[in-house]
Amino acid sequence: MNTADSLPVIWTVSVSRLAGLLADVALEYADRARFHAIDLAFEQAHQVIDQRLHREHCDVVVAGGANAAFLRGRLQVPLVTVQASGFDLIGALTRARRIHPAVGLVTHAGDLPDIAPFAQAFGLELAHRSFDTREEARDCVADLKARGVGVIVGTGMAIDFAEANVLPGVLLYSADAVRRSFDQALQLARANLPAPPSARPGRSGRKPARQLLLGDSAAMAALRSQIALYAPQPSPVVICGEAGSGKGLVARQLHAASARNGRLQVLSCSGLDASSLESELAYSSSGQRSSLLEAASAGSLLLDNIDELPLPLQGRLLRLVDATAHARGTTAGHDVRLLATCHNPLPAQVAAGRFRADLYHRLAGLSLQLPALRERDGDAALLLDHYLAVGGPVVSLSAGARDFLLACPWPGNVRELRMMAERIALHWRHRPQGAVEVSHLQQWLPELFEQPLPAMATPASGRVSGRRPDAESLRQQLHRFGGDRQRLMAHYQVSRTTLWRWLRQAGVN
Repeated sequence: MNTADSLPVIWTVSVSRLAGLLADVALEYADRARFHAIDLAFEQAHQVIDQRLHREHCDVVVAGGANAAFLRGRLQVPLVTVQASGFDLIGALTRARRIHPAVGLVTHAGDLPDIAPFAQAFGLELAHRSFDTREEARDCVADLKARGVGVIVGTGMAIDFAEANVLPGVLLYSADAVRRSFDQALQLARANLPAPPSARPGRSGRKPARQLLLGDSAAMAALRSQIALYAPQPSPVVICGEAGSGKGLVARQLHAASARNGRLQVLSCSGLDASSLESELAYSSSGQRSSLLEAASAGSLLLDNIDELPLPLQGRLLRLVDATAHARGTTAGHDVRLLATCHNPLPAQVAAGRFRADLYHRLAGLSLQLPALRERDGDAALLLDHYLAVGGPVVSLSAGARDFLLACPWPGNVRELRMMAERIALHWRHRPQGAVEVSHLQQWLPELFEQPLPAMATPASGRVSGRRPDAESLRQQLHRFGGDRQRLMAHYQVSRTTLWRWLRQAGVN
């Protein structure tokens, strides 16, 4: 059993707004447990959990509200309920009152103790309703709306019904509430875990299969250090890197490690037109604040692919950025931390006249440059092994297939490598027959064989740059690889057609 297998396994259950909060906080615990989300509720969730427990291992299930009440007593494994505290309620009510003065509280029966003394002590006027079933939750929200309530504070299910009734909703649970449930789940899981096996020696002592940003290269070590340094800061962060290099993952890590209580909201700038941008920046019915900023209040807002936003729209986005400039420490502002991703460095875009300088200077508090996979010496092998082991038995690769895959340039970076590895695993696990050979890769990943491989070799690799070798060198290398032309193709980093032409011209059969 490897070190990743020795970690506790926690399943989270939710189909409501709580699901996103569970996923966000789970990032903070990824080195302490393996998380799997079950996006179902009630009977469906119970049925799927029961079926999966016959073939998969789970230590603890975490759920909230009505889901937790339904699952309690029905599972073969311990259940931990996400519970809101009085401080969670205060925080949620504070955010709700900024939206509308008439606040309704909708909770599952038993989620909170008697709140009457609490409300009296803090001078709160609350219209509180509790429910046991989905139908009751829907009726509670409808009743409060009819009585003039303008915003709902409640469980995930209550928030879903509020939004269906065109009412804004504020989730009762906080990130701290989820952390408390995860801490309790870990305590339960550890009590039932077997003693870990003796650690096997590794080259770095890390547990690479559980690192969120996998990689032992110097470039990744430097990136992780920067993330740890920048995460607690309030300044905006611009994350630049090629497609598939992990910009979204880095943004989630920055948010998770910031200890901010709010959610990470994403505004995709790709293909955004004027009307879509205006709807995202639309002010609430009170006319005081942007709905997008409300959703990200006390959290982070990710402006994804901001370099793809058309120049005419950048001025409108500047309005949203300015709305966060003086928020911290004020009651009327928005405590939102801005993150932005881009493929092309923004200073170059500014110099070329494709990006507004004033918008850039508001965003460029801190910057992270993500390395491409080809710049991460040795990480491709680690990533390949990791993704071939996810979700089932570890896929076995022949030496030729492994050499070929590691010689690929992976222009789509980690995302492309992961997708190809998952496809290999899917085919191999369907009918496992020994090791995966290059011939299998030709059938399953034909696109990798269609384009010539660019010159990428370094002196340490011993590979050549794609220039045509002489006939004797071809014969020697073909002999070295035991006649395996796929490995020879990977060695010279050329396409199958090019290698065939070289061999024919050299008279090599």
